[in-house]
Amino acid sequence: MSVKSEPTKGGKNGLTYAQAGVDIDAGNLLVEKIKPIVRSTRRPGADGEIGGFGGLFDLKAAGFTDPVLVAANDGVGTKLKIAIDAGVHDTVGIDLVAMCVNDLVVQGAEPLFFLDYFAIGKLDPDQGAAIVSGIAEGCLQAGCALIGGETAEMPGMYRDGDYDLAGFAVGAAERNQLLPSGDIAEGDVILGLASSGVHSNGFSLVRRIVELSGLGWDADAPFKSGTTLGQALLTPTRIYVKPLLAAIRATKAIKALAHITGGGFPDNIPRVLPKDLTASIDLSAIKVPPVFSWLAKTGGVERDEMLRTFNCGIGMIAVVAPENVDAVLEALKAQGEEAVRLGTMVGRSDAGVAYQGTLAL
Repeated sequence: MSVKSEPTKGGKNGLTYAQAGVDIDAGNLLVEKIKPIVRSTRRPGADGEIGGFGGLFDLKAAGFTDPVLVAANDGVGTKLKIAIDAGVHDTVGIDLVAMCVNDLVVQGAEPLFFLDYFAIGKLDPDQGAAIVSGIAEGCLQAGCALIGGETAEMPGMYRDGDYDLAGFAVGAAERNQLLPSGDIAEGDVILGLASSGVHSNGFSLVRRIVELSGLGWDADAPFKSGTTLGQALLTPTRIYVKPLLAAIRATKAIKALAHITGGGFPDNIPRVLPKDLTASIDLSAIKVPPVFSWLAKTGGVERDEMLRTFNCGIGMIAVVAPENVDAVLEALKAQGEEAVRLGTMVGRSDAGVAYQGTLAL
């Protein structure tokens, strides 16, 4: 974990880097604050200390024999604006990890390590430590190591209090276990895993709807008692890695997975399907979290726009042959994951996703 900024040229007036708005001491303090947090994410293959020029990972020590590396990167999007405005910084790091590692597991890969990029106008070591604590928590949930990152203090680039996050995850899968499997067929069953809420997509629309509602981030959440609107909307993205890897390994029956992010069902599910098949989704099978009903009603958002912008209650889908559904459901249940039957694959090539039933918004 290093700290880097653009230097200011010195002159006869004896300007210092600190006078230019960059506090190297604050950066060094942040590194010291987060060392024990980062250390807590160690796993087989990663046991180094942050502060060097690069992070190391030993694939052999992680137990792989013929691995294929899988990489993903992502950010948190404008959900960060809510965290900044609400002054809540210890959960967006979980979102950052989730958006990356969930993209790895859909290809059958086990997340191995994670790096972050944290950019800010003026560094506050306590705020930075809160953010990294969330990143570490996400790594623990995913079973991957936080092996490094970059903290960039850039005065003039970001307004006071604003910051941005990006994450980079690398995983591995044995060569013969990559997903999708290539044998998806008509009649295969589509299972859905519940989301925790909005996750980390569609927040430009969320923020516009909140603006229309006239509510502040510290107002009581209309859709969840006992918490503020800001805290409710900052509920972290679910990390599906451990239950899915357990189900993949126990049953060897999951043919494909799709992470339901921006673009919802119509844009994400077809990414893992053959061109001659359509996912027929029964919308009435979805238990829609109250936040989506509030967003749809308050913003007057139509059903199809909701389904293309948000996950609407399903954060991950799995495709399984009919004869293996019960085994996969049981494997997921053993990991505390309740999945629902969402639909089936049908032989139709003119639409990637087709809907039946009513979405209970």
